[in-house]
Amino acid sequence: MLDDLLKTGNIVTTLALGLGAAILAPVLVPALRPVAKSVIKAGMKAYDEAVVAFAELNETAGDIFAEARSEMAAESSGTSHARPRGRRRAASNAS
Repeated sequence: MLDDLLKTGNIVTTLALGLGAAILAPVLVPALRPVAKSVIKAGMKAYDEAVVAFAELNETAGDIFAEARSEMAAESSGTSHARPRGRRRAASNAS
């Protein structure tokens, strides 16, 4: 509907819409301010929670990498104290 009014090229209609927006803006902006603040606060909280979650993920990944490096170093020096994981292989009877 608004597109049809603007497509006709009627300058009076366009001026009337502009003037109406200019008159309503001071009334609408204060009414929308609390809503805008709530949306911004929610976005900031979500961002803060994402930063904390990413930091925890980074710390966990760092711990896993450190454990893996420690196990690799122990295996290469022949002093592996790590328990083998998974099923044990059956002993071969062929001697």
